[in-house]
Amino acid sequence: MKVLIVEDDATLSKNITRALIADGINAEGIFDGLLAERILKKEHFDCVVMDVNLPGKNGFEVCKAFRNFNTETPVLMLTAFSELDDKVKGYDCGADDYLTKPFYLRELILRINALIKRTKNQGAAAKANEVVTVDDIVIQPGTKKVFRQGQEITLTRREYQVLMKLCGQKGEVVSKNDLVREIWGTSFDANTNTIEVYVNFLRNKLDKPFGKNTIRTKIGYGYYLETE
Repeated sequence: MKVLIVEDDATLSKNITRALIADGINAEGIFDGLLAERILKKEHFDCVVMDVNLPGKNGFEVCKAFRNFNTETPVLMLTAFSELDDKVKGYDCGADDYLTKPFYLRELILRINALIKRTKNQGAAAKANEVVTVDDIVIQPGTKKVFRQGQEITLTRREYQVLMKLCGQKGEVVSKNDLVREIWGTSFDANTNTIEVYVNFLRNKLDKPFGKNTIRTKIGYGYYLETE
């Protein structure tokens, strides 16, 4: 896990960062709202802990701008005030949780872990409901079911992994070596014909029964999906 701490109190920022690292969380501390905005556009974090009163740009403004391009990463706001209006303003700007100073570091860590866990659970639920469509092939990642023209096709785990890798490239060529690294790992012998065997298995199940030629070979390069 990676957490960004945006807090202009150097002592508090150091204490939070140390506590998170001691808890096995990768933490990075910065002190300025404008710098936070730039970093959030370039790097991925599992959670952002942000003070309201920051130099350059306050926490409300940074959070609101962050939500224009990232609606998933949880944001926990820190404030020296417990006024309801401040909390409402923070939630309106896209904050997920609020902690009023002074606070116990253990409580902060518990809140961070709870936010990250909730976000991951929500992402898993969304993934379970999403559908991948390529031509007339329909894939349900949540259940790992594959259909073509409404007919369910039973694939082995490896066949399914090869198909998903090809689907993820959206028609671009995937090399044999990339397929090996992605599915079998770097210790696998990439000089075997295993990939060709699995591609042929897929063609026999997905293409031939339906008179299709979706799984294509680019000789000397690899494989890709051709959509109509």
